[in-house]
Amino acid sequence: MEIDNLFWVNHACFYIKTKEATIFIDPFKISDSLKEKADLILISHAHFDHFNQNDIMKVMKKDTKFILANECKLEIEADALATATPGFKTNFNGISIEAVRSYNTNPARLQNHPKAKDWVGYILDVDGTRIYHAGDTDFIPEMKNLNDIDIALLPMGGTYTMGLDEAIEAAKAINPEIVIPMHYKMLLGREGSADMEENVKTKLSNAHIMKEVQDPIYSFQ
Repeated sequence: MEIDNLFWVNHACFYIKTKEATIFIDPFKISDSLKEKADLILISHAHFDHFNQNDIMKVMKKDTKFILANECKLEIEADALATATPGFKTNFNGISIEAVRSYNTNPARLQNHPKAKDWVGYILDVDGTRIYHAGDTDFIPEMKNLNDIDIALLPMGGTYTMGLDEAIEAAKAINPEIVIPMHYKMLLGREGSADMEENVKTKLSNAHIMKEVQDPIYSFQ
C-alpha cells in the first residue's frame, strides 16, 4: 500500500481505501463534502471526539461493520464485530488488524486515558504495509515492542496526549519509515499547529505532514 491510499479527515480520523475495503478510524466532525463510506469502522476509545455516533452515521452503510473499544455502545442499529481490548486480533477482507495499548502516563493526564480502561490503538497490515494508529496516548513502554511499523500516526497536541517532545521520543522508539502527526490542530490552533509542524519536520527526518481532506478544524467550538 502507498501513502496515497491513506487519508486524514481531521483530528484523529483517518480512512484507508483499498480495492478490498474502506476502513475508517475514529470518525469525527465529518462534513457533507466527504462522500466516502466505510466497510469497517474502528473506534479507539469512548471520548466524544473519537466515538461520535452522529459522525459515524455520516460514513456508515447498511452493512458497515464495527470494532469498538471498551465502553463504546452503539445507539444505532449496526453490526458490531467485536470489542477490541489490547491483544485483540482479526482479519477483515484480507487486512489484518491488531489492537494495542493506548493510555496516559503523565501524572497531569492520568485521568484522561487510564490504563485500566484497556483502550486501544490499532495496527493494520495492508498489503504488507503496517500502519499504526496510536489512539490517545502518551509515550508508553509498549511502543518499544512494536515491530516493523511502516507508518505511525502519532498524537502531538499535548493536553490529553503526548506533546511534540514526547511524540519525538515515541517516534524514535517505534522507528517507522514515516511519522504522521495527528490530534493537534483542535488543541494548538492555526498558529500553534503551523509551529508544531515546522518543529517536527526539523526534529524528525521521517515526519510527513498530511493535508486534511476536509477544511481544517481549529477548535472544539
